[in-house]
Amino acid sequence: MGLFMSEIEFNKAHLLIIDDEAEIRNVLDEFLSKSYHCVAVNSAEEALELIASENFDLIISDIKLERMSGLEMVPYILNVAPETVVVMISGQQTIEFAIDAIRAGAFDYITKPFDLCQVGAAVCRALDHHKLLETKRLYKDSLEGLLKQRTAEVEHLAYYDQITGLPNRELFEAHLAQALAVAQGSRQMCSTLLLSVDGFKKIDDTLGHAVGDLLLKDLAERLKRCVREGDTVARFDRDEFAVLLTQFTGTKDLVKISSLIHELFKRPFLLEGHEVCMTASIGISMFPCDGEVFSTLLKNSGVALQRARMQGGDNYQFYAPDMNAGALKQLALESGLHRAVHNEEFVIHYQPQVDIESREIVGTEALVRWQHPQLGLLPPADFIGLAEKNGLIVEIGALALRAACVQTRQWQLDGFRDLHVAVNISTRQLKRKDFVFRLVEILAESDLDPASLELELTETSIMEDPESAARLLADIRALGVKIAIDDFGTGYSSLSYLKRLPIDTVKLDRSFVNGVTAHPDHAALVMAIVTLAHNLRLRVIAEGVETEEQLNFLRLLRCDQGQGNFFDKPAAADLIKRRWLQQVLNQRPLAVETVPEGNRPDPRCVYEAFQ
Repeated sequence: MGLFMSEIEFNKAHLLIIDDEAEIRNVLDEFLSKSYHCVAVNSAEEALELIASENFDLIISDIKLERMSGLEMVPYILNVAPETVVVMISGQQTIEFAIDAIRAGAFDYITKPFDLCQVGAAVCRALDHHKLLETKRLYKDSLEGLLKQRTAEVEHLAYYDQITGLPNRELFEAHLAQALAVAQGSRQMCSTLLLSVDGFKKIDDTLGHAVGDLLLKDLAERLKRCVREGDTVARFDRDEFAVLLTQFTGTKDLVKISSLIHELFKRPFLLEGHEVCMTASIGISMFPCDGEVFSTLLKNSGVALQRARMQGGDNYQFYAPDMNAGALKQLALESGLHRAVHNEEFVIHYQPQVDIESREIVGTEALVRWQHPQLGLLPPADFIGLAEKNGLIVEIGALALRAACVQTRQWQLDGFRDLHVAVNISTRQLKRKDFVFRLVEILAESDLDPASLELELTETSIMEDPESAARLLADIRALGVKIAIDDFGTGYSSLSYLKRLPIDTVKLDRSFVNGVTAHPDHAALVMAIVTLAHNLRLRVIAEGVETEEQLNFLRLLRCDQGQGNFFDKPAAADLIKRRWLQQVLNQRPLAVETVPEGNRPDPRCVYEAFQ
């Protein structure tokens, strides 16, 4: 029996606890020693001495230590014992500390004061990761270096042009898709330029392909000097290049860049004793006005390039018949927008918000569309920017808020009593002095419980005047209405100000969710946001969930809810009702409204009470 017990003891994971506070060391040691073999020390120096002579599966360390900090210690640990997993503990509840810990090499980050159940779960995750690292080490062999080299060579052949060293079409399309995801989340512009070398075939035919290759290499270097860091230059076909631009403010910037490219082409090329002057034709398309997906933007750039060629080359063309026609179209949209507000031509589509764990629909986000009499159903990208500019967003926002509240209340009366709705509120709406009064009116008219409504605000709209915003949000929450921060991570990217604001929910920006399974920095940022938001008792909703892998990652982080095309695309109210009903019929009995009407506070009374 004694031998059997010693074998169990031998198989226990070895943990090292580092904290200069005796009380913390003792609590962790007493809790973890029930399941693991633990050693506790009070300094980084003592820990490093132990690590030099003893192997540990997991190290739990405080960040702030007396002489050497926990962050400074992590690289030393991983250098000596690369398979040892490190979990950091700190009383700092900010994104910056969490990211610093993860970038230093830590696997996880626990904030003080901690819940021992959370500590136990973190230790289990860390030890699972340690086992994975050990397994990888066991399968390494002498061919690993050669395999990596061959893999890198294959990837380079697959994604880069062999003559110029530029990205090829496939890699360019991947960069463009990623840029569009960021632009959609941050409401920025990006542009694609397709460029062909006028008369390039004559160079190949008269001077040969070898000289033509030299010209292509020189052209590639000149094009890279035309764009800023972060933009992409690629080579598509023999004489065709593509440029992705993300750092510009309007068409004037694109004109300047196109003119610069033309000037660089006109400088003579020296090709094996031959001095050659070239010209270029350029086609330009922009997001979002010329398309919202990469295939559409590239197609429209190609149409514009063809038009430039038909006009004799040595010019650039935007994907529009001409600038006057574009201006007329803009004017027509603007006048039509006034009519649309008067005639209430706007419709609301709803995108379900889903519980990550159960995959049940728990709410919807209301998204406005313009039912244009001639152009059909227009997405927000076609008119929201214009409405913001001319102030009509206030009326459109009020129409959307009222319609969403009425529809949600109707769904509740139909039996879906737990359903809530989220509505986007613009900066202009929020700045109106009568905003809270109008909100009270809409809640009263729709008879919607304020707790069933959540207003989504951007970081920027709040941080323009944080003190005034805090007072306004307090008034809104006094009604019972919930507050969410939309597109979190694209603005101030810090949870420090969230402690001072009366909010309920953080919505992760889709650009970070899109990259969680591919980019370690995105994964680290999302993990830090979810952990710290939960410590502040905030709900977290992930926008733009598109794949099963993203969903599984979010589930591991205990993210509360998800929203995106993986679950369902935005749809009209009647279709959402059918989907919700199907879920209810498949999973549980249909709910019936049982809450007495007199038990819900009248928002008018609440509003009058704090005036």
